[in-house]
Amino acid sequence: MITVDEALARVFELSRPMPVERVPLAEASGRMLAETVSAKRDQPPFAGSAMDGYAMRDTEVKPGAQLRVIGESAAGKRFDGQVGKGQAVRIFTGAPVPDGADRVVIQEDTIRDADRITLLAKLDAGTHIRAAGADFRAGSELTAPRRLRPPDLALLAAMNIAEVPVARRPVVALIATGDELVMPGEIPGPDQIIASNSFGLKAMVEDAGGHARMLPIARDNAAGLRTAFELAHGADLIVTIGGASVGDHDLVAPVAEELGMKRSFYKIAMRPGKPLMAGNLRGAAMLGLPGNPVSSIVCGHVFMLPLLRAMLGLGKHAAPRKRAALAIDLGKNGPREHYMRARLTDGGIAPSERQDSALLSILNEADALLVRPVGDPPRRAGELLDYIPI
Repeated sequence: MITVDEALARVFELSRPMPVERVPLAEASGRMLAETVSAKRDQPPFAGSAMDGYAMRDTEVKPGAQLRVIGESAAGKRFDGQVGKGQAVRIFTGAPVPDGADRVVIQEDTIRDADRITLLAKLDAGTHIRAAGADFRAGSELTAPRRLRPPDLALLAAMNIAEVPVARRPVVALIATGDELVMPGEIPGPDQIIASNSFGLKAMVEDAGGHARMLPIARDNAAGLRTAFELAHGADLIVTIGGASVGDHDLVAPVAEELGMKRSFYKIAMRPGKPLMAGNLRGAAMLGLPGNPVSSIVCGHVFMLPLLRAMLGLGKHAAPRKRAALAIDLGKNGPREHYMRARLTDGGIAPSERQDSALLSILNEADALLVRPVGDPPRRAGELLDYIPI
């Protein structure tokens, strides 16, 4: 068995960057920006009013001053003339400030009578003008890589970027294996169970920015597995679920090797997830995940998601970790790195008493994987340990 760190390094060796494609801005939400983009204009492109009021010369703003209103400036329709001595222009929020004016007096500080205004005794001290380029200038950059959020899309729109260079979504083929599996909604036989892992992994892939293809369940025979691998053709990553161990019915490895898989490793010093396999099959990265539901999902967090992030250009980094104080005492850990299902509470991080790798209900209640290193000594409540948020 190899360590988790060594296994992850070998998994990263299987990654290849996704090609760049351009998509309409309206379709870029959640995509990975692949190239740095530059603004095509200043924002705002002109000095604009921040308030409704009157634009005038700052030198004429004095209590009791009277000025003649010579026109109006509205958003999208500027006043084309120039503001001179004793003059003002009615202006609205977002409208261009007319030439000659360098102050906007808010309308609450004026009294208007026909085409004349009188400034009140108490005047707001602000100029209420947003300078041209105050937000950003032409040439300002939004740097890659980054997962595009709603504020990023708004910024790109203001930059006048209509098409966005993004990394193509990695295509992930998910192959559940086993005669014991049926799909949700089907009526299982007395010795069958519902296939669940594929649905959790599919959601994880898509949340990470990939495109998941959930293939039909592959039965425990060589012909069925060959068909499944053919259906996975064209995927960037093939993820098999179950059948990667060494039992008489565990045929994933021999069939994949028959089809040309170059194995990177098999078995890691990890709990849960020991029977993990990785390799390259006809140009696609391949992960053979254990069949137990918790093992499969935990390996997805530790190996599959970092691999997808690397493929999307975010670098080759392990799953992000945080630290928290233990809520309870823990005994010594064994010879495998242990990823314990745990809950974050007001009293600290509390691992579940039951850590069986088949218990999905325990995983569902967890919001963290508490990481116990190999041979970690007994720990007391209050000590700080690493965890992976899930």
